[in-house]
Amino acid sequence: MDHISLRGHRVPILGYGTWRLSDEGCVNGVGMALDNGYRHIDTAQIYENESEVGTAIKQSGIAREEIFLTTKVWMDKLHDGDLQKSVEDSLRKLKTGYVDLLLIHWPVTAVPFAEQLKALADAQARGYAKLIGVSNFTVAQMKEAVEKIGAPLVNNQVEYHPYLSQKPVLDYLRAHDMFLTAYSPVARGKIMDDTTLQAIALNHGKTVGQVTLRWLVQQGHVSAIPKAASEKHLKENFAIFDFKLTDEEMQRIHNLARPDGRMISPEWSPVWDKAA
Repeated sequence: MDHISLRGHRVPILGYGTWRLSDEGCVNGVGMALDNGYRHIDTAQIYENESEVGTAIKQSGIAREEIFLTTKVWMDKLHDGDLQKSVEDSLRKLKTGYVDLLLIHWPVTAVPFAEQLKALADAQARGYAKLIGVSNFTVAQMKEAVEKIGAPLVNNQVEYHPYLSQKPVLDYLRAHDMFLTAYSPVARGKIMDDTTLQAIALNHGKTVGQVTLRWLVQQGHVSAIPKAASEKHLKENFAIFDFKLTDEEMQRIHNLARPDGRMISPEWSPVWDKAA
């Protein structure tokens, strides 16, 4: 497993996403992921599966410090005081004293950013999180958080796959010693019928999904958190460290991005950055 190294921490560049996993399916899925070498697990308060994730980690027998664990604070818990209490609740459910990365799940303008980020930094200072960051933030919002408010953020988790350019976001993150976590990295399966990706996959003897994940993590400062319900797909997703895409192949995949490529944009979304 390759890692992103920054600010004294090492982040596994491939993780296991748990969105829409619940009950025994979540416990089994996280357990299978850990059994197959994954050491980066992503969850969130709104997923309502933190207890199951915590159970799977406990049952795995793997030392807590070997697992990079992320959770996210939901939009109704962002006031100073509320955020810290919600994280305490998350830690109880996760059966751990800390998470490795704590994120604000969506930008909320009803609570001043300065208040949100003060609470997030306080949670970090209390030892609840080793690292802090955000999710679904635009470049302008990251600038306000990092440059104006001075929050020690390390991450922005955003939708990222071949059909959606995140160049403005990624450029900003790289320039500020931060990294991007790509959710929905295989575009909810839309990549499977893509002839460009199929041709590149054939060239390497890999699947379209493996090529897509390789494209993401090979960029540097990018981690990906695909979800997989079966052990077969878990293993396939993990088998991306024994080949490398050429510069020409990387660019061909970049060229698949299109203006309407975004798939996740709920009514509370910010005004998204346009690709440079």
